Amino acid sequence: QVQLEESGGGSVQAGGSLRLSCQASGVIFCMSWFRHAPGAEREGVANIYRGSEITYLPDSVKGRFAISLDKATNTLYLQMNSLKPEDTAMYYCAARSFVGSCNINSPGDYPYWGQGTQVTVSS
Repeated sequence: QVQLEESGGGSVQAGGSLRLSCQASGVIFCMSWFRHAPGAEREGVANIYRGSEITYLPDSVKGRFAISLDKATNTLYLQMNSLKPEDTAMYYCAARSFVGSCNINSPGDYPYWGQGTQVTVSS
């Protein structure tokens, strides 16, 4: 069983930065960040494999966002820079504890989800 707890959301002006954290308990194979804005589909924004630390970020956030994992504390981070109003959403961390697909386009790959943290970017 994996438990996830996000923190670090808030309100920021366009161009600003935020760092989200997700404290995980349990065995982790991979972790991801997703976001969900009102009226939009849930979107994966970054993932990382715990063993290899290989990461993937889609073009929509590449160069602005960075994902990292502190293995000692099992804490996942999402550093978000140059934030835009369109980044406004509820952000969730998700995890998979066993070997398998960790596709950020497939939320069903992740059995475990946090409760979410709101990010609001004003213009």
